[in-house]
Amino acid sequence: MNIIDTPGHVDFTVEVYRSLKVLDGGVGVFCGSGGVEPQSETNWRYANESEVARLIFVNKLDRLGADFYRVVDQVRNVLAANPLVMTLPIGREDDFVGVVDVLTKKAYVWDDSGLPENYEVVDVPADMVDDVESYHEQLIEAAVEMDDDLMMEYMEGEMPSIEDVKRCIREGTRTMHFFPTFCGSAFKNKGIQLVLDAVVDYLPSPTEVDPQPLTDEEGEPTGEVAKVDVAEPLRALAFKIMDDRFGALTFIRVYSGMMKKGDTILNSATGKTERIGRMVEMHADDRTEIDVAQAGDIFACIGMKNVQTGHTLCSTDSPCTLEAMVFPDPVISIAVAPKDKGGSEKMGIAIGKMIAEDPSFRVETDEDSGETILKGMGELHLDIKIDILRRTYGVELEVGQPQVAYRETITQAIEDSYTHKKQSGGSGQFGKIDYRITPGQPGDGYVFTSSVVGGNVPKEFFPAIEKGFQVMMEEGPLAGFPVLDVAVELYDGGFHAVDSSAIAFELAAKGAFRQSMPKAGPQLIEPIMKVDVFTPDDHVGDVIGDLNRRRGMIKDQEAGTTGVRVKADVPLAEMFGYIGSLRTMTSGRGQFSMEFSHYLPCPASVATTVIEEAKARKEAKSK
Repeated sequence: MNIIDTPGHVDFTVEVYRSLKVLDGGVGVFCGSGGVEPQSETNWRYANESEVARLIFVNKLDRLGADFYRVVDQVRNVLAANPLVMTLPIGREDDFVGVVDVLTKKAYVWDDSGLPENYEVVDVPADMVDDVESYHEQLIEAAVEMDDDLMMEYMEGEMPSIEDVKRCIREGTRTMHFFPTFCGSAFKNKGIQLVLDAVVDYLPSPTEVDPQPLTDEEGEPTGEVAKVDVAEPLRALAFKIMDDRFGALTFIRVYSGMMKKGDTILNSATGKTERIGRMVEMHADDRTEIDVAQAGDIFACIGMKNVQTGHTLCSTDSPCTLEAMVFPDPVISIAVAPKDKGGSEKMGIAIGKMIAEDPSFRVETDEDSGETILKGMGELHLDIKIDILRRTYGVELEVGQPQVAYRETITQAIEDSYTHKKQSGGSGQFGKIDYRITPGQPGDGYVFTSSVVGGNVPKEFFPAIEKGFQVMMEEGPLAGFPVLDVAVELYDGGFHAVDSSAIAFELAAKGAFRQSMPKAGPQLIEPIMKVDVFTPDDHVGDVIGDLNRRRGMIKDQEAGTTGVRVKADVPLAEMFGYIGSLRTMTSGRGQFSMEFSHYLPCPASVATTVIEEAKARKEAKSK
């Protein structure tokens, strides 16, 4: 059994996403006092999208304010999930001593030693008998719905066996009709044993989950799948790269076939072969050498050279590509520079390793200033990267102010024509394009289509025209930010039998962009974050007022037993340093998380300021 632990903070969503990609099942852990927290909601949504079967464990029931039943209600109402209660707590907070198994109606009580084996099985406490009977009946009814024959027998008064109920619970868990829900205290080792048993009893094995689909070079499904069978050709996915003192570790999930030490395998992403060296099973920081891994296994390979996160590894005689891993684009950036010249080389090597480990972390070099720009998912994400550079790699840095990933788009459709013509002796350059530029759908990015009829523009020049527009989309007409959500349609044009070429049409497209974009109502857009704030009751007014001052739009308020959750959409530009403000407003008791939601047009006053600052930076760099 392989267990992968993931961070809860939304800035590290990539760790959750890539783990869900390779898991057969999961355990959603919720705090007994905090309940369904903002980041829990986000991670649960990703698990739904990945169709990963789950158990639920409500932890920390020994804490002040812990309430198992409240958390179960939150799972039902906030996550729109169907919790199937499997255990009930005995006692609350400091008096929490054990759990009742709802299925067997047995009570498990632990002493205060903290040792998991120090428990005894006793009768259900008298004050819990009615509740246990009620939950037991609900459990049986939910389980038998997974088997028509069993349900008919139950309706006729025949009680199903424990084995049949477990079989039905396993099926309901696999299909996500419900989520078996347990409670306990991990710190005091109370209730954990039943959760571990449930992982074996109810979560699906590799053969019970839907096989991974194969795709073509464009990422479209081919209809084939990676069957979980050691006799099938090798299909495996590299899902994580980690650098440690022993060298680069590549974590791999094998979906079909086998991988042996010494094998030569194909990396379908690069088209290159790679020889498998040392293979290890990981146990936290410990590792065990192995010689073979087969369908369903997760292991790490040491010293792979050209493999990156998301690459498909397969048999050399049976190439294939597994469904791609798609990672979110960064929304925040900062400029960094080493404090001394000797740090440049160290920083370059360190950043290269960090990019390989974290696909949501990007690095660019500003062509004008030569600055190194780090891009990430949030302030905490970049703070940790800078700390790693300093602590792990010994690179002292000068760090600039965070910058927002503004974008540009258009608001008007325009129909236009552009001719690129150059004659300077010998063969010249000629390319004429007639085109329409229109606002695209949010999230579509840049879309190019052609409706040319006849041979006015030969088809072999279409890719060059598409490339010309795409290159220019990297720098918009307002402030030089990348352009989003624009559709370009080529509908006519002209060519010369001698002077027309791919480069001529690419230059025509670039000229067309410069000519038409300023006439298409260009507009600056900014990233809007989905912000989730938890605040004590007596500070709700301050928190909401502050979010409003930050140009936020309040979407929802939800009262809980220990405070209020406020959900809002807020521009990222207004959220820098928010954690400090929130702690001040709430006397250190407030919490928040945020994740990218969408782009919206900037208010005119904000757009003017941003555009002027961008132009000033560009002028300063050119001096």
